[in-house]
Amino acid sequence: MTNMRRWEIDAIGLDHLQLRDRPIPTPGKGEILVRAAAVALNYRDKMVVESGRGLPLRFPFTPGSDLAGEVVALGEETSRFAVGEWVVSTPTPDWIDGLRPGTARTPAYQTLGGFYPGVLAEYVAMPELWFVKAPASLEPWQAATLPVAGLTAWSALVEGAGVRAGDTVLIPSTGGVALFGLQIAKASGAEVIVCGQPGTGARVRALGADHFVDTDAEDWMETVYRITGDRGADIVLEVIGGAHLGKSVELAAVGGHVCQIGALDGFEFSSPAMPLMLKNITIHGIGTGSRRGLERLVRAVDRAGIRPVVDARYPLAELPAAFEHLARGPFGKVVIDMMQ
Repeated sequence: MTNMRRWEIDAIGLDHLQLRDRPIPTPGKGEILVRAAAVALNYRDKMVVESGRGLPLRFPFTPGSDLAGEVVALGEETSRFAVGEWVVSTPTPDWIDGLRPGTARTPAYQTLGGFYPGVLAEYVAMPELWFVKAPASLEPWQAATLPVAGLTAWSALVEGAGVRAGDTVLIPSTGGVALFGLQIAKASGAEVIVCGQPGTGARVRALGADHFVDTDAEDWMETVYRITGDRGADIVLEVIGGAHLGKSVELAAVGGHVCQIGALDGFEFSSPAMPLMLKNITIHGIGTGSRRGLERLVRAVDRAGIRPVVDARYPLAELPAAFEHLARGPFGKVVIDMMQ
């Protein structure tokens, strides 16, 4: 076989998505060839196709950043992996460890499926430094969810806010990052409060949530205060953004941490000043994480038995339908099975 299928756009817009036949790439110096088994979708992938998000896309452009697959060929001067090993992609390839690259004027945003070409292809040839070993305990369709959703939750809770046993963690969502956060927090010994839509309570409790709060109720914030005895949450995973940041600040404990992750309600964040200042709250800006952070997450997944929550799986040819599912707000992740 010499050809493969790959999703591409030649211009901005979902109506420009096309599944095309392309030659299977040959890995160059320092590269590996990976046969994709699964690609997990993020809302950002849909936004990049729809609007470009101001990124320097080079057409034809392939979206997607979260891949799990098997190494099938090695380029010259490679040493990290052997043929037959299973790997997952790193969403921000230039971020190896420590602080994210970039400057005050220009913070780095060089990601797969944005600045770099994406992974919605049956084969990808990319630098070996852009991959880590996949968890031994997960199937590929589960492992593919780690690079963005899993790593973002890990970076927020463990590497940012330093979650500890006995902490109270508030999670105001049931999306992919949120449900990873729930499982990571429980594995760390924290008490977890999840806020979500009616009908999701039983599902989050089954994943280990100690409390569920219906966000359709007018007094949902009062419910959180009541659960915590007015103390508030030590850590809040703010995955919504916009004015919702202010609610997280109000619900955070004195000395608490708010991890700002999402922007579903807008990129202009707002908060009342007095609780922010009087409670000495730390706000962490979280944008995925480093390659070493992903390696640490992989070890934690294997040792703690964390199982990613996947709401739906679609074959490669049904990417538009998968994007529609993503827009409806899944419970957990949406995954593309690349080998169907």
